[in-house]
Amino acid sequence: MNVPQSPLADHPDGALVAVHAHAGARRNHIQYSPGVGLRVWITQAPEKGKANKAILALLAKELGVRKSQIELVAGDTSPQKRFLIRGITAAELAAKLGQ
Repeated sequence: MNVPQSPLADHPDGALVAVHAHAGARRNHIQYSPGVGLRVWITQAPEKGKANKAILALLAKELGVRKSQIELVAGDTSPQKRFLIRGITAAELAAKLGQ
């Protein structure tokens, strides 16, 4: 897979965002840094895909999109993940994250 260098990148179906996940945190939280990408802390343990589902749900809530618009495309078992957000450009995603 060709991984973009930027934490946010346009994709034919939407936008790709790089996510560094911290599972087993005390609370659910998202932090975006333009040069680094998205850091996500979730309370769910990283077992049997529970953390990935929790990240997906938190992203949907924070970005104001449906869960069905978000897909994990890389990093299923790694803390370094890449999500595809359908129906949004990288510029629109950056604006939502920068709020």
